[in-house]
Amino acid sequence: MDQAVQTERRGRVLEITLDRPPANAIDAATSQALGAAFETLQQDDALSVAILTGGGERFFSAGWDLKAAAAGEAPDADQGVGGFAGLTEFWGLTKPVIVAVNGLALGGGFELALAADMIVASATAEFGLPEASIGIVADSGGAIRLPRLLPRPVAMEMMMTARRVPADELARWGLVNAVVRPERLMETARALADRVAASAPRSLRAIKEIDAATAHLSVEEAFARMRAGGLPAYDGIYESADAAEGMAAFAEKRAPRWTGR
Repeated sequence: MDQAVQTERRGRVLEITLDRPPANAIDAATSQALGAAFETLQQDDALSVAILTGGGERFFSAGWDLKAAAAGEAPDADQGVGGFAGLTEFWGLTKPVIVAVNGLALGGGFELALAADMIVASATAEFGLPEASIGIVADSGGAIRLPRLLPRPVAMEMMMTARRVPADELARWGLVNAVVRPERLMETARALADRVAASAPRSLRAIKEIDAATAHLSVEEAFARMRAGGLPAYDGIYESADAAEGMAAFAEKRAPRWTGR
């Protein structure tokens, strides 16, 4: 694993730290290392969920490494399995990711957070897409995901003015799950991850699978797509080993022992 990307296992949780001082900026090698960490999450049946955070106190990530770009790294350089930052185009990832935003999440750093499933933020965190102010565009998911996750006028203002938005404002819009004191950030993220990891692995995969397959559809169309088959985690879930175990554990008033099958 690249030294800028550190991983630690804690039960069924994989903790990933992007630690590349001074601003946790992301070049192609760092994207590849992040992608390798998320690939580990995907492939290891002993893992259910990941937490991603930034090293240091000021930055979660300043996004694309402009110094690397100035030195000749092309915007379309090989970013590895998950595209920029290892997650923004990891279409095959079926396990949830929580980001613990410890500071500034700017440009590609915000796009990385947007690609996750849940966001826990420090009260000192700020989010922004400054690309238009330097003549480019947030094309690693920002221009696509942000208008789908916020009211469109709010998203357009953020992208077109490069305004930095505090965590509590995004929490009011429902984009951030929790805003906590800096010293409680990882405690809160870990508690959330543990609650996620307590759920059935197959159910977690099915939730992500249904969401990805139906997000662009009307409710009626989404029902039809879900019932049509071809969603491996969802198909047959009521006859799965996890479903049988979950119902047995409920009846017997004990913790379930999941197999992921």
